[in-house]
Amino acid sequence: MKKMGNPKAFLEIHRQEAGYRPIHDRIHDFGEVEQTLSTRERKLQASRCMDCGVPFCHWACPLSNKAPEWNDALYKGDWELAYKLLTSTNPFPEFTGRICPALCEKACVLNRFNHEPTTNREDECAIIEMAFQEGFILPKTNIKRNGKKVAVIGAGPAGLAAANDLNLMGYKVTVFEKNEAAGGLLRYGIPNFKLNKAIIDRRIALLEQEGIEFKYGQEIMVNDQWSMINDYDAVVISTGTPTARDLKAPGRELKGVHFALEMLSQQNRVLAGMEFSKDERVTAKGKDVLVIGGGDTGSDCIGTAHRQGCKSVTQIEIMPKPVEGPEDPQNPWPNWPRTLKTTSSHEEGCTRRWNINTLEFLGKDGKLTGVKVQEIDWKPNPEGGRPIMVEKGEPEIIKAELVLLAMGFLKPEHPEYPKNVFVCGDSANGASLVVRAMASGKQTAQKVDKFLKA
Repeated sequence: MKKMGNPKAFLEIHRQEAGYRPIHDRIHDFGEVEQTLSTRERKLQASRCMDCGVPFCHWACPLSNKAPEWNDALYKGDWELAYKLLTSTNPFPEFTGRICPALCEKACVLNRFNHEPTTNREDECAIIEMAFQEGFILPKTNIKRNGKKVAVIGAGPAGLAAANDLNLMGYKVTVFEKNEAAGGLLRYGIPNFKLNKAIIDRRIALLEQEGIEFKYGQEIMVNDQWSMINDYDAVVISTGTPTARDLKAPGRELKGVHFALEMLSQQNRVLAGMEFSKDERVTAKGKDVLVIGGGDTGSDCIGTAHRQGCKSVTQIEIMPKPVEGPEDPQNPWPNWPRTLKTTSSHEEGCTRRWNINTLEFLGKDGKLTGVKVQEIDWKPNPEGGRPIMVEKGEPEIIKAELVLLAMGFLKPEHPEYPKNVFVCGDSANGASLVVRAMASGKQTAQKVDKFLKA
C-alpha cells in the first residue's frame, strides 16, 4: 500500500475554498466569479485527502474519478502525474472543475466526519489549468485510423465526450451542431460568470487538431430519408433536452414571459459579439424580475439579471423549502443531500420563496405587469404516490415586468432506430448533470466501438 504524503493533514488543516470575487465588484461584469488559491494553499488542500481504503468519492463520481490518486500527486507537486491520473477518467476537467456540483465531495469520508470534505472540484480545475500552462497537453496527432466513420449529432458535453473517445480509438469523427459553435448548454445555458467560453474554445481547438471535424449551423432532422444512417458506420445522437417545461397559465402570451434559456443563451451570444434589435432583446435592465423554478438554471437567471441591471429579483419554487444545514435525513451520507443550496447568484441579492403556485400572468396593453400566485401546502396522498397540493391563504400579486421560466426540461422521445444509431447524454436520460452527460458519452463510445468490431 502506498504511503500518504501527510496522514494527519485532515486533522491539522481545515477545508479552504477559493471563494468568490467581492459582490460589489463581480455584479458589474460577466467575468468568472470564482477565485483561485495559491499553489501552496492548493497543495495543502490536496494533502487533506485521506486515501481511504474504500474511496466513496470514486463511487459517487459518474466518471469514476480517482481523486485520492491525483490529490496525492498534487500534494507532492507532481502536476504532470496528477494531470495524467485525472484525465485517465475525465476528458474535460476544465468543465467539471468549474461547474460540477461535486458529488464526490458530498460522499467524501471527511464530509461524514466533520463536513469539511476534500476540495476535489477546485483541485481538478487547478490540475488541468496547470497542465495547459506548463504544456503537458499536446494534441495527439499519431492516432492510427481504422477506416470507419462515425457521426455525432450535437456538440454538448455528451457528444464531445463520445467524439473524443471515438476519435482516439481511430474512428473518423464528424460532429454536427445546429448552433454556430460547440458546447451545447456549456456555451448557451451556463453564464460566462461560471464558465468563460474561451475555456470551451481552447478544448475545441485541441479536438480539431486531433482530427475531429465540426460542422456548425446544421440541424439534422431524423426521419425516413435520414441518409446519414448509410453515410456513416455509426451515428451518435446527443442533442440534449431542447424542450423546456412550459407553464400554461392564463396570460402566458404576454410580452415579458420567457423561457430561462431565451435570456441566458442570448446574453452569452451578446458577449460573443452577436447583436440583437431592441425588440428581440430579453433584458432585466430596470425591471422587477420573477424567476419561476428553484434550481441551478433559475440561479443562473438571478446572476444574469443582476448583471443586466435589474431593479429586483424574486425566485419562487412550487416545492417545499429543502432542509437547511449539511445533512439530509432522507438521503444520508454518502448519498447526495438534497439540502438548501445558496449560490453566488443568490448571495448577490434575491427574495426566495417556496410552496408557491403560479395562477396567472397579469398585464396591461399586452405587456407583463405582475404574476398572481398562491401559497400552498403538500399533504400526504392517502392512496400513496405524489403528495396532494392544497391551497393555503389568499392569492397575491408579485410585481414583475420580466418572468423567466426555469422549471426544467422534458425528456425527448425517440423512435426505434437502426442498430448503428446510439443515443446518449440528456437526450437518452433526461436533463441531468454535465458530469453524467460526459460519462454517458464515454459509455456510448464503448458501445459504438463494440458494435463496429463485432
